[in-house]
Amino acid sequence: MASVNKVILIGNCGRDPEMRYLPSGQAVANISIATSTRRKDKTSGEMIEDTQWHRVTFYDRLAEIAGEYVKKGRPVYVEGRLKYGKYTGQDGIEKNTVDIIATELQLLGGREGGGGGGGDDEGAPRRAPAAAPRAAAPAPRAPARQADPADLDDDIPF
Repeated sequence: MASVNKVILIGNCGRDPEMRYLPSGQAVANISIATSTRRKDKTSGEMIEDTQWHRVTFYDRLAEIAGEYVKKGRPVYVEGRLKYGKYTGQDGIEKNTVDIIATELQLLGGREGGGGGGGDDEGAPRRAPAAAPRAAAPAPRAPARQADPADLDDDIPF
């Protein structure tokens, strides 16, 4: 049976990347990402914000990119997998760890210091902006096609 170990995070970087290189020359970058949820307290009615911190590790070229472009406070999108571990602290107590081994990184928000991405300053590569809407009237829409019940497959995969 197949299995899935996938994590998707969208949050803010809590510190500048910590870069290092393994003896093999492999680049490694570590960051922490904060994700927050808000909820309303049922008794007091006030909004409560809960922030979770996630340790993320990048390897190879992705580590070099993270080290160059990710900065403290920058919003990021990260995909990866969970990795559990244990270590013994200086106090002799065994502690558990959860790390995210990143496989994808997307920088979010505008360029640093660019006020929304309009400047010519150095920064991460960005997708080209969408084309401006045309002044001409939109083309008429084709009528929606209804699904033919004979085309539907009765085999349900779950």
